[in-house]
Amino acid sequence: MQHARFNLTSQIIEFLCNYKLYGFNDKSSMVRAALLRLKEELELKNIRQSAELYAEIYEEDSDLHELTESAVAEWPE
Repeated sequence: MQHARFNLTSQIIEFLCNYKLYGFNDKSSMVRAALLRLKEELELKNIRQSAELYAEIYEEDSDLHELTESAVAEWPE
């Protein structure tokens, strides 16, 4: 596993020192879990924004409505 060095506020250090209270084996595993969760949240936010953009584009483009309707009409049952 690679190592990283960074600065944290005293509040974060104090929080990390309580890693056992939160069910972690050590501070590193707590930081890894937090960063993984942040990564997943940011990816989900990106996916939602993308979906909203696609929905806006679809709503404004009548050609896309026609294309979708024709594809659905030809879809086997």
